[in-house]
Amino acid sequence: MHLVPILIGITVLTFLLMHLSPSDPAERLLTSQGIPVSSDVLEEVRKEMGLDKPFLTQYGNWMIKIIKGDMGISYMTGRPVYDELASHMPYTVALAVISMILTLVLAMPLGVLSAVRENKLTDYFIRFLSFIGMSMPGFLTALILIYFVSLKMNLLPVLSQPGIKGILLPSITLAAAMTGKYVRQIRAVVLEEMQKEYVKGARARGIKESRILYFNVLKNSMLSIITLIGLSLGSMLGGTAIVETVFVWPGLGKLVIDAIGYRDYPLIQGYVIWMAVLFVVLNLLTDLIYRLIDPRIRLNKEVA
Repeated sequence: MHLVPILIGITVLTFLLMHLSPSDPAERLLTSQGIPVSSDVLEEVRKEMGLDKPFLTQYGNWMIKIIKGDMGISYMTGRPVYDELASHMPYTVALAVISMILTLVLAMPLGVLSAVRENKLTDYFIRFLSFIGMSMPGFLTALILIYFVSLKMNLLPVLSQPGIKGILLPSITLAAAMTGKYVRQIRAVVLEEMQKEYVKGARARGIKESRILYFNVLKNSMLSIITLIGLSLGSMLGGTAIVETVFVWPGLGKLVIDAIGYRDYPLIQGYVIWMAVLFVVLNLLTDLIYRLIDPRIRLNKEVA
């Protein structure tokens, strides 16, 4: 029930920010089409676009079009905004999924190992590496990888291209920072679980430490890890602009950066709405997965 007000609030804020922009959408539209801008033509176009109407009327008309699936026409390409977003979305999804897989493959064993070896040399070393990974900005990681992996070792292309080789460097760049964050989170969750009474009871019954870890501790830690995955997927789908721009990866991030430079207001607004819906859907899916994994949540809701 809370999702609808959130989406409405996002649409209001998005439209308000575009409305307060110093640039004139009608002027940008004429310029993009190569039409000379005069006061008479500008006034006529503003009337056609409804920009002469009050703010609430403009917002209402825009929302009606959004509900019908009409996000407007991009100033950059002259194509419908929906088509532009849909054509670039698969690239960002592929980048996010591969980055998430790399992150989990690295972070899960490292986080568990760091927790098991708490306050020992292995733990300190893993925590140090995770701190470095979290601290380095994405563009710096990207430049370092390009220099060593592409220019020095000539293993992967500098710029993106079709195929697995083209997506590896941007995926590794995104995974580097996320792995550091995941390692620390997984370590904290595992340590918390290992201090609980059921673990002490299992140890007292003589159950092997490895069995307790893999069949009890990790299972009960999955709720926190799923939350982290849901939040990370949302941030990656909407926050890969820098990495996509550095590697010229044709995803949504690079598209919106180009749109901002071009003052392509319909595309920027469509992108924000698109990302807001994705975040809401991902959060909803995360809640549903909670109920499937943890019966305690399901039972609490049934009792309530």
